[in-house]
This record gives sequence, C-alpha cells and structure tokens, in this order.
Amino acid sequence: MSYAAKRIRHLMGKAIHSHNMIRDGEHVLVGVSGGKDSLALLWLLRERLKRVPISYEITAVHVDLGFGVDTAGPMEEFFKTHGFSYKIVKTDIGLKAHGPENRENPCFLCSRLRKKCLFELARELGITKIAMGHHKDDLIETFFLNVFYGASISTLLPVQEFFGGRIKIVRPFYLVDESLIHRYAKEMHWPQIDPGCPTAVSSTRRQIKNLLHGLYRSNKKIKGNIFHALQNVRLDYLPTPGL
Repeated sequence: MSYAAKRIRHLMGKAIHSHNMIRDGEHVLVGVSGGKDSLALLWLLRERLKRVPISYEITAVHVDLGFGVDTAGPMEEFFKTHGFSYKIVKTDIGLKAHGPENRENPCFLCSRLRKKCLFELARELGITKIAMGHHKDDLIETFFLNVFYGASISTLLPVQEFFGGRIKIVRPFYLVDESLIHRYAKEMHWPQIDPGCPTAVSSTRRQIKNLLHGLYRSNKKIKGNIFHALQNVRLDYLPTPGL
C-alpha cells in the first residue's frame, strides 16, 4: 500500500473515531460528484469495513447538475463496475444556479440546491447520515470565502446537524490535505468526470485557492497555522457584535 493510501486511511480513521461519525449498523449516503475527493471517500469508506469491528451500509449518490454534459452515464458505469449500491439523480441545478437572476454567486446556490437534493433522498430512504468528501483545504478556503463574501467567521464542520439533528453531514476527510488525495487518485487511475460548470475556472473559490497557494509557497507553515487557528478561536479578542 502506498504512503498516500496509508496516510489518508489513518487521518480518515482518526476523524471518524474522534467525532463518532459512523456507528455500527448505520446506513450512510455518500455524495459522489465524480471528482477525486468524493471517489476516494467512497472507495476508502468501503475498504475500511474490512478493518473495523463494526458494520455499516453505503449508498453512493451522484447528482447530475444538468450542464449538458453526461455525468450520470460514466458515474453509473463506475458504480456498477466496482459493485457499489448507488442512486443517480438528474437535475437542472446547474442551469438554475447560473441563471440571469443569480450571476453574482452561482456556486453558493448550486451547493445549496445539491445539498437539498441529498437531504430529500436521505429522508426518502430513511437515512440520517450523509458523508461528503470535503478536505482540509476546503475548510480553510470556505473560512476565507465566508469572511470575504459572507461577512461571517465560519467554515465547514466535521459533523454538522440539520433539521434538529435528524440528518447529519459528516466529513471524514477534514484532516486530509487535498494534495494527498490528488496523489492517491492518480495512483488509482480513476476517471475524472467534469460536470461542465462554466464558472469552475473563474469562481470565487478558485480565486481564494490561488491566493492561498501563493501564501503557502512563501511559507510552508501558513497552511497548518490557519487550520489550527480555526480550532483555537479566542473570543475575548474578537469585537462584541453590535459594538
């Protein structure tokens, strides 16, 4: 087993154990976009079943965003070839998010509508856990997106409750660097499925990512410092709301 595989397995196991993300007997919906992160999560969550003393069920879900590119076909072939239980949901989310009335922030609406789709399917199937492939870089980038464009200090959580705790989103990769997942996906030779998003290259998230990578190149400690800062919030040194 490669270094990348071992390291991701270790960090994923640590995240799941420390936050009690997946319990014995649970059924987990895994959101699979077709990108490297979600494919790696799906693959390693199933592989983990061979090594842990608990059992859980996995159903992969791919939401076709409706950009005119067939993502449902390749994803269904992948799921069938590798023996995954799966659901394919075809939508027009991409077109709605990029409509003329929503040119300022299509990524936000697209993400919200995809999440809504997953919630609806989870309720339909009686599932209370949804696993997403967000990694350490996503947490950091989301923090800066929320500061710059949302005027709030917040980011993605390892475990996030919705509807009074009836559904939880879990993020087993939140300790894992994106570069490590890149390396692992390359070793696995998985197909990379492009949903055809017209703003993927010029999105605000891409701008934040480029800005951060410039900082990381200047000082290798910056990324780790930002991530640890998210867990070391000193409220006494932040302004009181309204003052």
